[in-house]
Amino acid sequence: MQLTSSSFRNVGRAPADPSSSHSWAALSVVIALAAIFALDRATGDAPVQHLYYLPIAFAAFMFGRRGGVVAALAAIALYHLANGFRYASGRGEADIVQVALFIAVGVVVAKFAGDAERLRLLASTDDLTGLHNLRSFEAHLVELLHAARQTRAPLSLLVLDLDRLKSLNDRYGHFAGAEAVRTVGEVIGAQLPPDAVACRYGGDEFVVAIPGCSTSQAEEIGVTLRQVVHAVAPVLAGHSLPAGTLSISIGVACCPFDDQPASAHARTDEQEGEALFRAADEALYRAKDGGRNRVCSA
Repeated sequence: MQLTSSSFRNVGRAPADPSSSHSWAALSVVIALAAIFALDRATGDAPVQHLYYLPIAFAAFMFGRRGGVVAALAAIALYHLANGFRYASGRGEADIVQVALFIAVGVVVAKFAGDAERLRLLASTDDLTGLHNLRSFEAHLVELLHAARQTRAPLSLLVLDLDRLKSLNDRYGHFAGAEAVRTVGEVIGAQLPPDAVACRYGGDEFVVAIPGCSTSQAEEIGVTLRQVVHAVAPVLAGHSLPAGTLSISIGVACCPFDDQPASAHARTDEQEGEALFRAADEALYRAKDGGRNRVCSA
């Protein structure tokens, strides 16, 4: 299942193959260094030598500190090779400063890139469960709907919440209730397919999008989630409680795309997502009204 440790640089577009992106990035760094080396060797001018900063910074951004340092070391070697004739009388102060700057650029840019990534993750993550927050989930849902529309594959949505959370809060305290919600989030993270995207969008309310999943498959996944949660013997606020303490109710809705009426094709992906959520939410209410701890489909 996709948690927010995933990269969000491609939200709104078809996700790129990370290995392919890294291969092209590494090739770009090598080509840039070679081109700058050729110019440096031909001119020996300081402005040309400053161009080494560009592939160093790009490598640091794409590959982190290790990538930045490796690119900086490569730039240092090329810089010395291109200007070797100048070192017959020893290295000058400017050369030492240049080498130090190559290393500094690689390290500093990697630090900034890492900080920016952590901020993106914080902005997209639910603090309690580690799942997506609502803003991140909505962006991913639009992306999944767009892909499903193109491939004519089904997309299912599960809306679920924790049964009788108020009773847990009243009996054991709100910290116990928070731990119960975290426990359900952990079960969701462990049980769902790798390509599913899950979100906590309310106090004890979750929504899960599963691409390529029919209604019957989504029902089976929902039943498994319900059974696993019910089988957990949780420890809440220091209280060891028996299996069956926790239960969830689940509503399921599916957008098949292959047999939609013509009017449905006129919807935008955002409208399609809203309609799908409403259908799953209504199914959740039926599960609640039917006695809780069950799965209902739209």
